[in-house]
Amino acid sequence: MTLPAETENQRIVHVPRRFVAHEWGGTETVILETARQQRLLGLDPVIMTSMALAKDREDEVGGTPVRRYKHRYPFFGLTASERAAMDKKGGNLWSGSLFKALLKEPGVRLYHAHALKRLGGMVRTAARLRGKPYVVSLHGGVFDVPEAELAELTEPIRGKFEWGRVLGACLGSRNVLRDADHVICVGQGEADEARQNLDHDRISYLPNGVDYARYSEGDGARFRRDQEIRSDAFVVLCISRIDAQKNQLALVEAFARFHRRVPAAQLVLIGPETQPDYAAKIRSAIDEHGLGDAVRMLPGLSNESNDLVNAYHAADVFVLPSRHEPFGIVVLEAWCAGKAVIASRVGGLRTLVKDGESGLFVDPDAEDPVGVLARQLETLHADPGLRQSLGEAGRREAESRYDWKCITGELETLYEQAVEHAERRKGGEA
Repeated sequence: MTLPAETENQRIVHVPRRFVAHEWGGTETVILETARQQRLLGLDPVIMTSMALAKDREDEVGGTPVRRYKHRYPFFGLTASERAAMDKKGGNLWSGSLFKALLKEPGVRLYHAHALKRLGGMVRTAARLRGKPYVVSLHGGVFDVPEAELAELTEPIRGKFEWGRVLGACLGSRNVLRDADHVICVGQGEADEARQNLDHDRISYLPNGVDYARYSEGDGARFRRDQEIRSDAFVVLCISRIDAQKNQLALVEAFARFHRRVPAAQLVLIGPETQPDYAAKIRSAIDEHGLGDAVRMLPGLSNESNDLVNAYHAADVFVLPSRHEPFGIVVLEAWCAGKAVIASRVGGLRTLVKDGESGLFVDPDAEDPVGVLARQLETLHADPGLRQSLGEAGRREAESRYDWKCITGELETLYEQAVEHAERRKGGEA
């Protein structure tokens, strides 16, 4: 890897749909950790985003400046609750002030879009007008999103007239991926689909990373004390936003069966509630199964919180039961803590986890996925040696392949390719 020449144009502009510390997820982790490593490389990252779920126009998260701009959803007839739902997940927003800021930002080396649609169109157009390169990261799946999840994303705008289509057309929103100087896919399956659907070869699979040094050391006993969990309890942990995509309801159902055999077991669910109605269904299931004392539902923890790291070390098993998962960065974090993982055989998890070596799979389309998951929990509870071997294999994988230093080095190489392509495009060669 070679770093860019020492010039004033070292600014990397990261543009996600939203970015707030109290509603944290995998995309936020990727952007923040990437920015940290970029500062170490002598670059100057900034995060420019909407005001979605935020109160402050400007702040700093993990040492990286964050600037937010007023936004709106260009649909007639949206209620306040529908706008709030779109802020939480999937809203196709427009922000004139953000677009102007992208056009005026000084010292830009490269724009990095972390969303498509109108927001991606703003990045595309600003980059084209200024003669700058732009790359796009596909975090949430574009080519392999299940129809059921697409229906959930579009529910708030169903039946609403979209007056913002002309904005998307002017911004070239449909051409964001086609015109990008590079497309980065966090899942191998997504990258394969992108190569089949796009008419260029500027596509790379680049997995998410993890701060191995941070997550490999934690105080699990303290987390158990703080949450009043017995030291001898068998703890099953899931960290992900509370959302139908993440499928925690299936985990609660499986845990109910497992708990009948292992009464000392505890289930801990940690994550922001991006779908309050779904969270209500989970709480109802907990009550119906009489699991009130056996399940903890905790709000999302800050990425900077030691409690987040300690939670992994407090667990005996980590479970990610998603219906759809582009990557699964929480699996890496669990591996750093040496924990055995049970994951759904979907999306990026199919290539991330090696079944029987670094984790166990559950097929969400199996005849009885809840029963399979319950049996996997029973297997790991009964076999401490298997838990240890799976956890140690995962730990080695996280340290050797997925540390952020390695991933960000590979990203810089892709940036260099994007800069070169943009130069050829300006010269009429691309």
